[in-house]
Amino acid sequence: MHRRRFLALVAGIATLAGMGALKLFPSRLFAQPEFPIPRQKIFRVINTYPHDPAASTQGLLFYDGHLYESTGGWGTSSLRKVELTTGRVLRKRNLPPQYFGEGLALWDNRLIQVTWKSGTGFVYDLDTFDQLETFTYPGEGWGLTQDDQGLILSDGSHVLRRLDPYTFREIGRIAVHDQGRPQRGLNELEYIEGEIWAKIFPTDEMVRINPGDGHVVARVDLTGILGPRRRSSEAVPNGIAYDPEKQRIFVTGKLWPVLFEIVVVPRN
Repeated sequence: MHRRRFLALVAGIATLAGMGALKLFPSRLFAQPEFPIPRQKIFRVINTYPHDPAASTQGLLFYDGHLYESTGGWGTSSLRKVELTTGRVLRKRNLPPQYFGEGLALWDNRLIQVTWKSGTGFVYDLDTFDQLETFTYPGEGWGLTQDDQGLILSDGSHVLRRLDPYTFREIGRIAVHDQGRPQRGLNELEYIEGEIWAKIFPTDEMVRINPGDGHVVARVDLTGILGPRRRSSEAVPNGIAYDPEKQRIFVTGKLWPVLFEIVVVPRN
């Protein structure tokens, strides 16, 4: 067979095979990556509790019947132990004025607090608030929480950093996406029943994140929760805490006079 005719025959067979593949497996050839569509949730208020309206809440957690809170502000940042039912501050430690308090986590009976722009964190004894050590980290500190692997730090981007809870060195990252798009603005964090909950700055939304793949699996809209008591555009939601024993979720915000116990339900 002439070489040119032979090559034309081969090309024709390849074309026909390709057309057959298109008919048999069109979705495989042109499939787009599949991303989970976040479930849309709203809140229902179960209880309300007093909260210091002068506290610019940046981090919040619940442990052994009490709230532990990190507040921000230049010269006004603090670490607090708070009585849930009354909002009374039971113990308080002020940060030096050059530090702006941010996220707060608990590990091995030690409270760990990060700061905004200083790249400095503090470790305190849970019972006395005595400072045990300081540590440094690159970039900014926004939110902080913990899971069974260690600490999880946000910096306002779409990337969460995993930190060793003793050395504070980075041991991993979670890139957070909503249907393939980077979810930026990750701020205050809380680990709840296998998910990372994150407040989205500066909105009234929280997202629930699968820590295994970084996908946003649900969005929780807190719009209107504070109502007319919200007196400033800066008074955004910014505190999430969870009581695993009673499965209670608490939320508050910057300069809010109240803390809410909520449940989340599907949006109709």
